[in-house]
Amino acid sequence: MEYVYAALLLYKAGKEINEENLKKVLEAAGVKVDEAKVKALVSALEEVDIEEAINKAASVGVAVAAAPAGGEAAAQGEEKKEEKKEEKKEEPKEEEVAAGLSALFG
Repeated sequence: MEYVYAALLLYKAGKEINEENLKKVLEAAGVKVDEAKVKALVSALEEVDIEEAINKAASVGVAVAAAPAGGEAAAQGEEKKEEKKEEKKEEPKEEEVAAGLSALFG
């Protein structure tokens, strides 16, 4: 997880997300750097629009937080979750990216 956080810090600071910069951030945080994870993360993030990913993640969090918690309202929430699952199936590229990233941190 610290590797992803380091990449997000670099992004937020407007710095290039490359192996050298990622290692510097991790070392500054006292993390023992795994070269393979650094290379894999940099490679995985090359094709990712981080701003778009952050916005999508934020909108999903808002939708989950706003879901009602009782009786009939809960059933409606389940229907919405099923609709979102179907929407995600239409976007395999994001799922592939997420699967690749999750494999890094098994």
